[in-house]
Amino acid sequence: MKYIYLLLILVFPLKVLRAQPVDSPPGVVINHIPANLDRFIGSPSICILPDGNYIVSHDEFGPTSTEFKSAITRIYVSVDKGKSWKRISQINGQFWSTLFYLNGALYIIGTNKHHGNLVLRRSDDYGKTWTIPYDGKNGLLLEGEYHTAPTPVLIHKGRIWRAVEYATARTTKWGERYSAMVVSAPLNSDLMNAGNWTRTNHLYYNPDYLNGSFQAWLEGNVVATPSGEVVDVLRVQVPKGHKEVMALVKVNLSGDSVSFASSDFYDMPGAAKKFTIRYDTVTQRYWSLVNEVPDSLQQISPNSVRNMVTLVSSLDLKKWKRHKVVLFHPDHLRHGFQYVDWLFEKNDIIFVSRTAYDDNTGGAKNNHDANFITFHRIENFRAMTAD
Repeated sequence: MKYIYLLLILVFPLKVLRAQPVDSPPGVVINHIPANLDRFIGSPSICILPDGNYIVSHDEFGPTSTEFKSAITRIYVSVDKGKSWKRISQINGQFWSTLFYLNGALYIIGTNKHHGNLVLRRSDDYGKTWTIPYDGKNGLLLEGEYHTAPTPVLIHKGRIWRAVEYATARTTKWGERYSAMVVSAPLNSDLMNAGNWTRTNHLYYNPDYLNGSFQAWLEGNVVATPSGEVVDVLRVQVPKGHKEVMALVKVNLSGDSVSFASSDFYDMPGAAKKFTIRYDTVTQRYWSLVNEVPDSLQQISPNSVRNMVTLVSSLDLKKWKRHKVVLFHPDHLRHGFQYVDWLFEKNDIIFVSRTAYDDNTGGAKNNHDANFITFHRIENFRAMTAD
């Protein structure tokens, strides 16, 4: 696979949203936190409201953040299709979260802190104020240690589904402590009541998977298959030199169990980093924006390569096609466009990125510890031919 790299950044075929200063990343800057503050931008999520406005959230992590006590999530609105943004609220006690709109209310689901309780909050005023998950009838869904990211909620077979990872195990080592699981609830139920939610069993880390190359699974996407089944598609951590693969975990339609066959790993570009998968009824394809590894960086750990975003799609979740590189920077050490969350909007894709990039204070600390959250648009994505 060959790419043409122009100047310092390839942005194709993104709409030019506004002129950018030399020290600004591509797209529209929603928020910027200088790296010297030792707190970083994480977990971007985006939602389109019924009035057409966009809502975006992000949290903060790092040494001077409160991620291990009571994490902070900030909420922003755009009333002009992403051209400008305004912060409208701050949530104390929300981390690794997804925004979604359902049955006349805006929700956010995630944990209350790093490896915290699973919590759900509701807003009845489009994100200005939020409920407090103080007990099981008001959004405290699961107590304990859980991990997740801004991955989609699925509406399917009369239920709402969401993948999470149980984070209590025999070890506290990153990756090895994560077990795959799913929660779900009937669509017509009170989602704030934990009693309406069903939790599956959890599938522990297994060091024997991938002939011993399996290092973790995490940040799962609940997706409906072409045959109507429910699966949890997970990011997989692998060592350097190993091709990127995802894991496809089967979810019982009753919502009470998950299962996995060791043969259900499938090649997927960018699958060693967080990704979001959504189904498009027009093309009848699954789409994702992934951190594919450029050819020149194939021999380093795929988890550490986040400087390129590629649009990919699949008919069956198992075989993926590349369409276009939409963001790229030649430096992979201090530049990254990662944890992309996105939505279809008519013929376009809109997305937000946890972006590590140059600024007037010395730039990002590294590619992981992002100093920006940015908004982007891909116009007429269905017209893009696969490589």
